[in-house]
Order: sequence, then C-alpha cells, then structure tokens
Amino acid sequence: MDKITGKQLAVSEKIHSCQLDGKGGMLPLNDKSEITPEQPAWLHIDYEQESSLAWFQATNLLPDSFKEALSGESCRPRVARQGEGTLIILRGINLDNNAIPDPLVTIRIYITEKLIISTRHRPIYAVDEVVNELKKKTGPTHSGSWLVEVLDYLTDQASDFIDDIHGRVIDLEDGLLERTIPGRGAMSLIRKQLIVLRRHLAPQRDVFSRLASERLSWMTNEDRHRMQEIADRLGRGLDDLDATISRTAVLVDEINALIAESMNRRTYTMSLLAMLFLPATFLTGLFGVNLGGIPGGDKEQGFAIFCGILFMLGGGVLWWLKRSKWL
Repeated sequence: MDKITGKQLAVSEKIHSCQLDGKGGMLPLNDKSEITPEQPAWLHIDYEQESSLAWFQATNLLPDSFKEALSGESCRPRVARQGEGTLIILRGINLDNNAIPDPLVTIRIYITEKLIISTRHRPIYAVDEVVNELKKKTGPTHSGSWLVEVLDYLTDQASDFIDDIHGRVIDLEDGLLERTIPGRGAMSLIRKQLIVLRRHLAPQRDVFSRLASERLSWMTNEDRHRMQEIADRLGRGLDDLDATISRTAVLVDEINALIAESMNRRTYTMSLLAMLFLPATFLTGLFGVNLGGIPGGDKEQGFAIFCGILFMLGGGVLWWLKRSKWL
C-alpha cells in the first residue's frame, strides 16, 4: 500500500480516530500523522452521516467493491479479501434497552497492516471497551491485536446475552411448575431472539475460524491462537443456544398443555353443572306449560312442595355424581 497520511483520514463527523502507538496506548490523528505498520491508524465512523458517505466516495484507500459493503445494508457475518485489505462484517449484541426485540447490531471493518476503518450506525459497546483500554494504555498494539480485542468483547457480550436468555427460560420453567403461564408475547420474544442469534452467530464463528487459519501478514501467531480460542468459545455459546431453543420448544408444549387442561377443567365443570340442573330444568319446563290438569295446581302449598321436590332431586343427582367419583 502507498504511503498514508492523517490528512487522507480526515472525516468531520467521525466517532473515533487515532493511531495505535505500539505500546498499548493511542496517539492523536492529525493531518501530519504518518501511518506505519508499527503505528497503524484507526478510523471509526457512522456510515449514515453525510460526511462519512462523501469520504467513502472520494477516498482511494478502499477498494471500490468494499465501499458499498462498508456503508450498505449487508449485515450477514462474512470475511472477504482483496489485495492487502480484508473486509469483515460482524454482529454484536444490541445493549440499547429501547430495542429489545432486535438483539444484534452490525459492525463493518476494513483492515490492513497500516489501516483500520470500522463503521456502524448503532452503538457498538465492544468498540467503546477497546477505546477505554487504549486510554489506559493497556490496549492493542497493532492491527491484528486490535481485531482480536474487538472480537473478544463481541463474543463476551454474546455469551452474556445467551446466559441471560437461558436464565429467563429457567424462570419460565420454574413458573410453569407452579402452574403460572407467562404473559402474552413473552415466549414469542425469547424464541425470536434465539432464532436471530442462531442465524447470525453461527456464520460469525466460521468467520473467526477462517481468520485464525489464514496467514494474514498483520496477525501474529499469538493473535491466531487467541482468535481460535474466541471461535471455540463462541461455538460453546452456540451449543448453549441450541439447548435453550430445545427447552423453549418443550416450554411451549407445556404451556399449551396447561391451557388445554384449564379449558378441559372448565368444560368439565360446566358439563357437571348442566347435568346437575338437567332434571330440574325438565320438571320446571313440564310444569310450566299453560294447560289444565297440572298436578297440585289447585293446592295452596303446591309451589312449596314442588320446590322441595326440586331440591331433593338436585341433592340426589349431586350424591350420585360424588358416588360415581365425577366430583
């Protein structure tokens, strides 16, 4: 790659811009900064800002085929190489409480030995963690270690989120043991998040494994080893994710069984009540006809006697139901 200066990385609405000082810290990036493999530059921008889009169109630091990927709608995790540069698209956990149904956000990275360009629209907290490390002078020292640190934080956050969903599923299981049915939409939200996580984190693990196996000049053997460890850790998280998906399927069956049991119990109760009042209904209907010759119609105590007969008949039916163990 040709010589790169800080002037070529001037974006007015940038989120972060700095040079790695090679010692775990960072240096300010200005027009006179000279970018070297020992002190690579990092530019982090919001791809929906107008100044960022204008910079993408004007810069010659990026291959044309990667410009659209860095600022477009592509969000499926993947890795692609062209010349000295590598394009990496990754998904991270969305920690914005106002966007719970959508658990993932996208970060796009173009990385070479001298240059790191990362883009996002919604906040990526893994990036903020790396910035904090650089401020404390305990951060990455070169391009490869920067990528490993970002991927490490992304995986930690994904693992924590999977554990959180797993805990919510356990709470639902405990509630079902006490015959408490979850609120409407609670299970649907969990299953949606699990499916979205599974769909995107599985190819992300493949991206990690590929980065660990490829001989990229800006990655050391230690970086590759750590990258493989991260891929293995994400693989274990995916195993937990699959187990949780299976548990939610069992939960849905149990919820449906509880609802069906509740409906059957109510139907059974209504059937017993109908049976209890059936003889009384028959007699009242029979004696309610407006015709002559009704027994007891000419007696003053006829109504009281009739009511007593109804109570005795109802008591007899109730005794028979208990004797037959229907109640």
